[in-house]
Amino acid sequence: MTTNNAPLVLAERDNGIARLTLNRGARHNALVPDLLTALRDALAELRRDPPRVLILAAAGRSFSTGGDVGAFYDTPPAQRYDYAARVVGELNATILDLLTLPCPTVAAVHGTVTGGSVGLVLACDIAVGGPRTHFAPWYTVVGFSPDGGWSALMPERIGRARALDAQLTNRAIDADEALRLGLLQYQADDNGVLDQANAIAATIAAAKPASVAHTLTLNRPDSQRVAAGLEAEYRHFLEQIVSDEADQGMKEFLKR
Repeated sequence: MTTNNAPLVLAERDNGIARLTLNRGARHNALVPDLLTALRDALAELRRDPPRVLILAAAGRSFSTGGDVGAFYDTPPAQRYDYAARVVGELNATILDLLTLPCPTVAAVHGTVTGGSVGLVLACDIAVGGPRTHFAPWYTVVGFSPDGGWSALMPERIGRARALDAQLTNRAIDADEALRLGLLQYQADDNGVLDQANAIAATIAAAKPASVAHTLTLNRPDSQRVAAGLEAEYRHFLEQIVSDEADQGMKEFLKR
């Protein structure tokens, strides 16, 4: 799928290492249905012919700023529930696609990661960030309910109390704290995130493939449990998105 003749997701493959790059950089890779569908299509292609390792990266200044608040607000109120169902439904499916992909996944994360886009990082097996990488929810500011694994995946990674604190207070988790808590496993220079991800991928690609497969099976989160948590997020998000509070919150956030 493309926009302005440019693919929304760029796909490359070399020496057993695949790379998918979110390519909506002009909008900070904000999550809209077309972008998520393009990512799912690319992941489906990799599932048919798995690489040794997948790197998930992003073009532009930000990895992703999560759901496109402007797109939510610009959707007529009568259609907003259905639009949200598409976005969050596709995001949840993408997270599960990544979690169950039959190869290790490495997220190359730079700049801002907010809202539901955190789920794309949490669904990867290893995450590399830069010094400006930071994670923030924004839900209680905009008037949304958490999605993207903030309740279904984040507590397992950083602890339930820390995850709840970040969501309630909208406290950003910077790169140093993310590294300390295990949200990131590596930190590189600003311009070295992708190089570090490539080096990690090359190390994994050179390992014994059956051993890698067993290691993934034993260590990845249980996909059924995660799916149940994501379904709960989906229900709460849809309930909140049609509320007057969310409408007012989006208006204030966008300064409309």
